[in-house]
Amino acid sequence: MNSEMKVSVWRGDESGGFETFTVPTQESQTVLDVVAWIQQNQDYSLTYRYACRVGMCGSCAMMVNGKPRWTCRTHINKVVVDNKLEIAPLRNLPVIKDLATDMDVFFDKWIAAEGLHHPSSTRDDPIEMIDPESPNRQQANAGIECINCAVCYSSCDTVNNNPDYLGPAALQRAWTVYNDAKDNDKDKILKSVSGSGGCHNCHTQGSCSLYCPNELKPMEAIAGLKRASIMSLLKRGK
Repeated sequence: MNSEMKVSVWRGDESGGFETFTVPTQESQTVLDVVAWIQQNQDYSLTYRYACRVGMCGSCAMMVNGKPRWTCRTHINKVVVDNKLEIAPLRNLPVIKDLATDMDVFFDKWIAAEGLHHPSSTRDDPIEMIDPESPNRQQANAGIECINCAVCYSSCDTVNNNPDYLGPAALQRAWTVYNDAKDNDKDKILKSVSGSGGCHNCHTQGSCSLYCPNELKPMEAIAGLKRASIMSLLKRGK
């Protein structure tokens, strides 16, 4: 790798364009390091989002050479091509400014998918013990490490073609809650994920599972919701 690279960074809102900067290369340099260097040394107005810098929060996710990634965990030597790099805001989300996107639609879909706990008891009731080895608990645990980075959402072509589609993160969360033994409204979850923008819109292309930085498998969760919703429909038809 040369001592400098050309970095094209998206500027403005959705109608903006790329601006190119010359950035020095450094040892163990991440994409987030590059963005920070540009903001600190060449353009103070560059807008982006980050928090932990260690792969815990997911807020630094951006498109890097056309692929969604956590920029704090993506090293330059793995993505730079011919000493060139392209950094853009996450796909499938409205752009606020530069590399910062509006996450409201992403979280609204979590709520629409009923990806929230429906309590079966009150805080005054004794704590119910759950077998951690039970099949349902294992299903719930499989997706519990999602940190809302929206990488899977940005990689999803179904979201790109159908803005009403709930998306892999919301559906995975719904599957996690559905398998929680303490959740008290599984029918409400299935009803919410079975509509026009729900799990049956998934084309099983697998980009969500491919790009998930935490190596979760949203596609398997969506398949589980498909099975559960069909079984529920068949039972009601009897």
